Amino acid sequence: MRVLALVALTGLALAATACATVEPAPPPSPAVAAAPTPVEGYDWFFHQDAAAARLAYGLEASDDLRLGLDCDRASGRLSLSATGPKGAAPEIHLESGGETERFAARSEPSELHDGVFLTAEADTDAPVFQRFRRIGWLAIWQDGARQAYAPHPQSAPDIEKFFAFCG
Repeated sequence: MRVLALVALTGLALAATACATVEPAPPPSPAVAAAPTPVEGYDWFFHQDAAAARLAYGLEASDDLRLGLDCDRASGRLSLSATGPKGAAPEIHLESGGETERFAARSEPSELHDGVFLTAEADTDAPVFQRFRRIGWLAIWQDGARQAYAPHPQSAPDIEKFFAFCG
């Protein structure tokens, strides 16, 4: 009987040791962040003439521009414009689906608000713009805060039209 008790205790000790050395399961991978949703009143607006095009995010027919992309036909180059808070770094920091780029910018006091107006140049084939073409939204980072600009369904096709025009 004593032998049986010793065998049982040894078995329990081995089981406890085995349980103690088992590695815990890794935490589940974080879910892919969902695309931002469109904001009422704000949208991407596309304008084109024979030689140039503009894709701008803001309020239609107003001076409330959050981000502007301009190009000449088939140039492969973009002119970027954005507003920033007073004292903002002279850069336009963009993100699309985790792809980020910082573009050195010229900064001047804004005539429309208490902040700065930023302008920069970029290639249309920069990874952040290629991702924007694929997933349809672009974000700007300022002072550690991210503002995502998603199109409404009717304006989403204009993103590809703009980049096809720009080359």
